[in-house]
Amino acid sequence: MSHSDWSSFLDELDGFTAIRQDTLPAAHGHKGDAAAMAERRRAAQTDTDATEQALSLDHVKLLRPDDMVSYKKAGVQEGVFKKLRLGKYPCEARLDLHHHTVERARDALLNFLHGCLRRNIRSVIIVHGKGERSQPPALLKSYVSGWLPQLAEVLACHSALRQHGGSGCLYVLLRKSEQAKQDTRERLQSRQG
Repeated sequence: MSHSDWSSFLDELDGFTAIRQDTLPAAHGHKGDAAAMAERRRAAQTDTDATEQALSLDHVKLLRPDDMVSYKKAGVQEGVFKKLRLGKYPCEARLDLHHHTVERARDALLNFLHGCLRRNIRSVIIVHGKGERSQPPALLKSYVSGWLPQLAEVLACHSALRQHGGSGCLYVLLRKSEQAKQDTRERLQSRQG
């Protein structure tokens, strides 16, 4: 910036009064920090426990092996859901739950989805199998299909196309992580300004 530009800038500011800084004083000592950290850990564990309790192992609406699964949260645009149904989103990660017990599948599903969010992965395939030989049939498919709509991370899911596994797999669309949302806001602001 040249000297004349700087002078012009200062002339423009003439008549404005500075705003007094409105900040909170910094906390002193580590005692409060440790207590706050412990509280955040407890809250995070409570959220995880609540999610696991919501993903019940007790009761499930049983599906048939060839049933198609389709779910979308309110607010998900029809065009986005159609693109998911047609397998047009690239698969960024895959979870195969074959040979898992229902309990192990629940744990693997939660860990997988949380890992995807941390890595800003939005489109995944979950392989649950058709369960044609399980007793009762389609048991794991039924549980996975019932759990996904209960998870805040999941925006939509749909049975895959035949070439991607058909009714033994699900396309799943995940919400954006907070970091990805911030990146999008910044990108849009840079285009506008």
